[in-house]
Amino acid sequence: MPNDPMMPVLLDSAKFRDAYLTAKGEARAEVALRTLETLWFNTGTLCNLTCRNCYIESSPLNDRLVYLTAAEVAAYLDEIQAAGHPTKTIGFTGGEPFMNRELPAMLEDVLSRGLQAMVLTNAMKPMLKMKRPLLGLLERHGQKLTLRVSVDHYSRTVHESERGVRSWKPTIEGLVWLARAGFAIHVAGRRFTDEAEAEVRAGYARLFAELGVPVDAADPVALVLFPEMDARADVPEITTACWGILNKSPDSVMCASARMVIKRKGADRPAVVACTLLPYDPQFELGTTLADSLGAVRLNHPHCAKFCVLGGAACSR
Repeated sequence: MPNDPMMPVLLDSAKFRDAYLTAKGEARAEVALRTLETLWFNTGTLCNLTCRNCYIESSPLNDRLVYLTAAEVAAYLDEIQAAGHPTKTIGFTGGEPFMNRELPAMLEDVLSRGLQAMVLTNAMKPMLKMKRPLLGLLERHGQKLTLRVSVDHYSRTVHESERGVRSWKPTIEGLVWLARAGFAIHVAGRRFTDEAEAEVRAGYARLFAELGVPVDAADPVALVLFPEMDARADVPEITTACWGILNKSPDSVMCASARMVIKRKGADRPAVVACTLLPYDPQFELGTTLADSLGAVRLNHPHCAKFCVLGGAACSR
């Protein structure tokens, strides 16, 4: 039977096995932390949705990463200030961050320190239950708080094929509420289809115009389109020679300017991992403090190649 051209080629089992060498014996690329511009907090993996291709497998049942507390977040913010890191943005992801009841207190702490805050959300019921504290944050801190809403496609059909039936309407209602209230809004989409990027952006532009949502679909920061991730699909390993071949700088990769704090179920304290994409792989856990996490990260995972180096994506853009 001929191979199905629509099926991905499975990852070669010899790849991504050695932290220092590729399957061909070449030196694996690594990325040094240039500066800590963005610190992410995973507030917990529990979510009100179970998306088909969620990279972190969030769901109403997945509590592998438990809720962080406002006090735990404050300890890392204190460390940023004590060490003099030039951090600009604090990001919150999940799961659905608004399921963590301490999120408003975390945001108030971040914003009161003069930092920018970004929350990744599906803008559904958990967020809308926090309308009052959100409006208070808007009144006190204005555009220093950005909500990045996950709208996986400009069409309801494709969005719901990923996020489940009846997920479109409440997300759109939440997005519109944020716009009318005057929040700074970004949108995150996914590249599920074979459409050209210009076509996808044009589709979102039509949607935003219909909704009266002030997001510039041509702006790659206001509308970020993430490449699809599948750790089972074959992808090249990134060697030290690739930087020159691709004409790409290691400084452009997410782990050159960001880290993420998580708390594993049963752990005594949070830990710092290399990036938002790899919270479960122990080789990317860098310690319990920011000082522990300042070393180089070896690109020993398919996501490093497909999402960051070849896909050009960055969660904190």
